[in-house]
Amino acid sequence: MRGLKIINGNKNKLSLYLLALPSMKNLNSNTGALLKKLSLLLPVYAACRLLFYAFNHTYFSGLGFGKLLLVLFYGLYFDASTIILLNFLFIALFLLPFPFREKRAWQNLLRWLFGIVNSVGLLANCADLVYFQFTLKRTTADVFNFFGGGIGNDLFRLLPQFLADYWYVFIIWAALTWLILIAYRRTAEAKPVEWNRKQYIRQSMIMLLNLGLAVVIYRGGFQLRPIGIVNAGEFVESKYVPLLLNSPFSIMKTMEVQGIEPKIYYTDEKEMRMLINPRHKAETTGFKKLNVFVIALESFSKEYIGAINGRKTGDTPFLDSLIGESLVFTNAFANGKRSIEGIPAIVAGIPSWSDEAFITSRYGNNQVNSLASLLKAEGYSTSFFHGGTNGTMGFDAFAGLAGYDHYYGRTEYNNEKDYDGNWGIWDEEFLRYTAKMLDKQPQPFFSTVFTLTSHHPYPIPPKYKGRFKEGALEIDKTIRYSDFALQQFFEAAKKMPWFSNTLFVLTADHTGISNDPFFAGRLGNFSIPIIYYLPGSGLKGIDSTFTQQIDILPSVLDYLDYPKPYFAYGNSVFDRAASHYAFTYNSGCYELIENYFISQYADNRETDLYYFKNDSTLKTDVREQHRSMVSYMERKSRAIIQTYQQSIINNKMH
Repeated sequence: MRGLKIINGNKNKLSLYLLALPSMKNLNSNTGALLKKLSLLLPVYAACRLLFYAFNHTYFSGLGFGKLLLVLFYGLYFDASTIILLNFLFIALFLLPFPFREKRAWQNLLRWLFGIVNSVGLLANCADLVYFQFTLKRTTADVFNFFGGGIGNDLFRLLPQFLADYWYVFIIWAALTWLILIAYRRTAEAKPVEWNRKQYIRQSMIMLLNLGLAVVIYRGGFQLRPIGIVNAGEFVESKYVPLLLNSPFSIMKTMEVQGIEPKIYYTDEKEMRMLINPRHKAETTGFKKLNVFVIALESFSKEYIGAINGRKTGDTPFLDSLIGESLVFTNAFANGKRSIEGIPAIVAGIPSWSDEAFITSRYGNNQVNSLASLLKAEGYSTSFFHGGTNGTMGFDAFAGLAGYDHYYGRTEYNNEKDYDGNWGIWDEEFLRYTAKMLDKQPQPFFSTVFTLTSHHPYPIPPKYKGRFKEGALEIDKTIRYSDFALQQFFEAAKKMPWFSNTLFVLTADHTGISNDPFFAGRLGNFSIPIIYYLPGSGLKGIDSTFTQQIDILPSVLDYLDYPKPYFAYGNSVFDRAASHYAFTYNSGCYELIENYFISQYADNRETDLYYFKNDSTLKTDVREQHRSMVSYMERKSRAIIQTYQQSIINNKMH
């Protein structure tokens, strides 16, 4: 396996860096005592990394024992930086050159500060033991955006449920916190100092020297820029970056991110536009004013849908039957791993190719075009339906930004008897409500509904207890329930006058949990259904064209023969002359999928190349055999990145 190796420059830097730590004890006894207390944290962070691996070993399949040891060793580089940053105030207070630092009260204050600060760091690590399976990355600072408005209300309301479901994580965190507090008390304290003028000067110099060394350790050396998430790619291949890092490091480093730092790869825009052109031309034929209804299904991975996963799981009998009457794409991919990333990609063609979701980023108020805004200008009425508590994920605010006329959430539904106790209104009831509201909406309309029941904690309505059988995964029974709810919606909608004149687009906001080696891997982790259904039409078949969520906007407009130019990063699946691919981002790494090749772009270069038509588990790197494809994938990745960054920074996504 390639990638688990350290280049010579980094190896020397890491060795000198770690050897420098013990030398601190030679300065004086107080520095030695400080070093002993801080060094207690290194094995605890290593233990967290082992736990992280144990909880998520399916994702890190193929990592042998020897290579796991290398990851643990390289992880010291990032752990030491994290420990210094978290404990910088503690270090400064510990080294203060004054006699009161030897008093019992001061020592107690330092012990409590040490315990509180480091318990927070351990909490972040422990939370990712289970949260990683949903996001496939270490938690970043955008998690703090969930502490405001309706999002914050959801967080605190759902916290008891998470604690109940993952109580063992809380036990692990408490045990690790107790361990570091006990170890702290058992490490020797510094010997008292005979304070005089000379000693004050000496202790002041020691403090300054140690703080300076601490800054160097935090920065990861004397290089121009402090180490960040992207530096993990210097040690391991991108798949193992989450294992190499730790969660507090990931959070603190992304807190420093104020915006996208633009990269300029092309000075000739014409050359770049040959690879990606987000400015789409108007159609000259007659505009077909069909209704358009987008259904975003929570966590509906391709894995769960028997008609397209090749495994006939039986989880989605209704969706399987609908696929037989629809145009479905078997090589379809999500552009993110969270709902807050998926919805903008689906309805507005806006991916989150950076460390923060578009909705919560500093660019969240950019002017954008979406299916709602573009079609509203052509006389469509527009509406967004989501049964969650109003404010959840900022969807109501985004709906306004995207140009929807009306937002219907839990508040508008106004019947708490159908509240699931977690996220919002049960799918069956809310989809029935959606159908009724659509029946009142003027035609033509563009509307979107986002389901929610197939989300952790995966509840089932009490009236259906025992009806939907359990599966290997906890989500399986709720996938079956949501498929049933979708069937009830279509049965009701078929009786309504707008149904036969409506183009339905069904997809997932992102993939769900998996214990399957393929669907937990790089390809399967983003594999979703994208389905186009127009009742009674010839829009049918199984299509292997590569597509992604951001292709939905141009595909719908192309099918309608939309009469005006518009902005979209993706391409229409109905345009056979266009380039068809998928592009994703996670933890500093971009992934390009095209022509059955998959390649990752990180640190300004393509890091690997696989031909997955014959190698679905990506075991054989074929860069040497396909150098021209490596060059093409690199140029394409750079064009996509530069186009995205320039348009989002300069507010030109419309």
